[in-house]
Amino acid sequence: MSNPMEQFEIKTIVPLKIGNVDVSFTNSALFMLLSVFAATCILALCLRKRTMIPGRAQAFPEWVYNFVAGLMKDSLGAEGLKYFTFIFSIFLFVAFGNVLGLTPYAFTFTSHATAVGTLSLVALVFNICVGVKKRKLGYLRTFLPKGIPLALAPLIIPIETISLLSKPFSLTVRLVANMTVGHIMLKIIAGFIVGLDVLGAIPLLFNSCIIIFELFIALLQAFVYTVLSCIYLGDAIRSH
Repeated sequence: MSNPMEQFEIKTIVPLKIGNVDVSFTNSALFMLLSVFAATCILALCLRKRTMIPGRAQAFPEWVYNFVAGLMKDSLGAEGLKYFTFIFSIFLFVAFGNVLGLTPYAFTFTSHATAVGTLSLVALVFNICVGVKKRKLGYLRTFLPKGIPLALAPLIIPIETISLLSKPFSLTVRLVANMTVGHIMLKIIAGFIVGLDVLGAIPLLFNSCIIIFELFIALLQAFVYTVLSCIYLGDAIRSH
């Protein structure tokens, strides 16, 4: 049976260094680009013939649009729709990354803390910039909410700072853990399909069920990541 951890190895496709910094083009970067390309092409193809009464092709992107818009309205209100492009892009990027990772010989970049952590840090910086732009100096209330005595500031400010910085960590760990565990399980069961002759149909059937379940998990985790991103953005633009 092959090592189930081999599927998570970063492999260099185009080696490149700038000074002492390795900026090689890897399989992780390749599938990030493929996710963006796939999302763009599918939406473009579905919307190439737009009509007042949408057909099946046009209905798909409209459903995704309304789905994400509904999440944002519930979490941020109507005012939050001005940030729709950012949240919509996050949802598509994570969803297509998760789903593409289930295809044979693919690489799941959402199983790596570096890739997902960077995306989460981008979301954090975006939230801070939006909060500062909207609330100006009032954003500092994030670290010392109204009603808290000033004497407690040395205790509350570090706690609120840790709480803010832990948001990318919570986003990253949840997504990476779910993607990693699911793919390890698929790889292990697939090994039994190769190793058994007569009874190979049993693990094959079981693995097929796991793949369907993993597809559900892939979309669910994209949903959870998007919901949490909306909630954290709402915390940034609302006063305490």
